[in-house]
Amino acid sequence: MQTRNGVTAAPLGITMGCPVGVGPEIILRFFTQAEAQRPVRAVVLGDAGVLRRCAAALAIEIRVVDWQPGAPVQPQALNVLSLSDLGDGLVWGKPTAETGRAMGRYIEEAVRLIQQGRLAGLVTCPISKGALKAGGYRFPGHTEMLAELCQARGFAMMMAGATLKITLVSIHQPLVEVPGAITQEAVLRMIGITGQSLRDDFGVPSPRLAVAGLNPHAGEGGMFGDEEQRVIGPAVAAGREAGWQVEGPFPPDTVFNKAVAGQFDAVVCMYHDQGLIPFKLLHFSDGVNVTLGLPIVRTSVDHGTAYDIAGKGLAEPTSLAAAVAMGEVIVGNRKKLVAESGQP
Repeated sequence: MQTRNGVTAAPLGITMGCPVGVGPEIILRFFTQAEAQRPVRAVVLGDAGVLRRCAAALAIEIRVVDWQPGAPVQPQALNVLSLSDLGDGLVWGKPTAETGRAMGRYIEEAVRLIQQGRLAGLVTCPISKGALKAGGYRFPGHTEMLAELCQARGFAMMMAGATLKITLVSIHQPLVEVPGAITQEAVLRMIGITGQSLRDDFGVPSPRLAVAGLNPHAGEGGMFGDEEQRVIGPAVAAGREAGWQVEGPFPPDTVFNKAVAGQFDAVVCMYHDQGLIPFKLLHFSDGVNVTLGLPIVRTSVDHGTAYDIAGKGLAEPTSLAAAVAMGEVIVGNRKKLVAESGQP
């Protein structure tokens, strides 16, 4: 694929994730299924040897070829920038410090190539947080690592599907700590990040946002908690003053039904399970994790390494396919914004 001036358009980059998780298998299955329907403008950053051995073990027929930055993507093949050579001693479902170092390197190189314009955006397969730490990385996961590599401060996580999109004011915190994390500043910040992403990344001209309450029945006028009155309600009012079309706080047990019915484009949630339970009920197989607030495009599968089924031929590439498709949409929308702004 070429642009109007004849320059080859940069492909998406897919990091292989943990070499002994389901990442290699879902990549192989995605490419074999997708190539039967349309060419895939994406390359894999990982380990060509691991991918070849996985393909042979699971009887997946695909041609694995070497790809170097700037080179065209070969059709009807899995194009791989091989960044490790882990050998034959790997055991499915058994991560090591070596696999942790490898998965970290895939991520680092992907960001570097995006910053150089050699890749259009990033799609990530699942990693092991424990192996990443064992490999010498201090980050608790992809999001924090990418934020530091990109020197981004105002970042956030969105879980996105065709039916429901949610963002989280607090993420991986014990429930006992959640009320303290729900501040007016944090809620207002998430309203802004969510609205900006819907507008710029998803092409929604006038995003409609719902904000969930923290307590049952959104506090029932203070009977079951006053965070809605003290914190969340004022943040919603401030969001409207800032120009966002935002309503709430809504009782958490009804707000998702409103969003699914089409009244809202996204729900700003107060804590992890409040948003992830309804989201995964609807999008367990095809949900996409999108990191907001980065200067690069990053989407991800919405599942873990699944060590219990790794190497058994049971992994499905549905979430990876959705993440690639969403990455393509966001890259296209961001390019459109740049073109409309007249920036080079």
